[in-house]
Amino acid sequence: MNEILGIHHVTAITGNAQDNLDFYTLVLGMRLVKKSVNQDVPDTYHLFFADANGTPGTDLTFFPWADSPSVQSGVGLAMEVSLAIPPGSASYWRERLTDLGAKMIGEEDRRGELALTLQDPFGQPLALVETGDARDFAAWDRSPVPAEHQIRGLHAVRLWERDVALTGNFLVHVLGFKSMGEHSGWHRYGVGTGGSGKHVDIREIPSAERGRWGVGGIHHIAWRVADDAAELAVRDRIQNAHRRPTEVIDRFWFHSVYFLEPGGVLFEIATDGPGFAIDESADTLGEHLVLPPWLEPRRGEIEAALPALSVRTNA
Repeated sequence: MNEILGIHHVTAITGNAQDNLDFYTLVLGMRLVKKSVNQDVPDTYHLFFADANGTPGTDLTFFPWADSPSVQSGVGLAMEVSLAIPPGSASYWRERLTDLGAKMIGEEDRRGELALTLQDPFGQPLALVETGDARDFAAWDRSPVPAEHQIRGLHAVRLWERDVALTGNFLVHVLGFKSMGEHSGWHRYGVGTGGSGKHVDIREIPSAERGRWGVGGIHHIAWRVADDAAELAVRDRIQNAHRRPTEVIDRFWFHSVYFLEPGGVLFEIATDGPGFAIDESADTLGEHLVLPPWLEPRRGEIEAALPALSVRTNA
């Protein structure tokens, strides 16, 4: 059971689309690799930020639902996404984030890795974690962040759960994760040998209220598989565990299966391909509104419902 390769992407809920775009491109220096719409609710954007190529595992995406209430923290939610930065780059990021007025929270030692904790403009908890683990990464030559300091991709996600054993057993026996022990109250589960982009940390909070989605919170976590055959194999195990997965859904750039893990967090299984370059050249990723073929006939209607967005390269 080793079909799952790590984190594919994380999708969160944000407020104003332009402010979201500006923070992740101008402050964090990530590339907007896909400007599209929520395929289930196409009157709102779906914005994808990643490395230069949109490499699977580097992709943090957002639904700008400005009219939604703020997230209600609690169990059954993913509570923080951490992003990988190169060893020795924390000082650069500490100065940059302070100078640009980011909402810094503090610093932590996480199993020997230095983590800078912060919030984005809408309260989404983030951490920049120094790691020397090998990553598939392509530097973006138009980023305001020098290549040697750029974010390498998704490092990990933190969940709050009422019963860590319930979720942990599912991760191990159904999805093929391994338990990697507890540190400072966080229980780690990883795929393969673990490491950057290949683990999730869980805190057990039995008395906490159930969390609710909202602005400043994570909507779902997608786990990588190589291809359709691997996805179907994982889906079969999820179904046999009575987690009621969806059928395979064509998202055009990848294929998806969604389900709730036993603690209530929304998970997705997503294929590595076809990839973001299927409908745009590598040089122009994210520069234009792109729609999957089945929404293209509605382009006029969809564009009329969306606010204008300006992609800038300088703050």
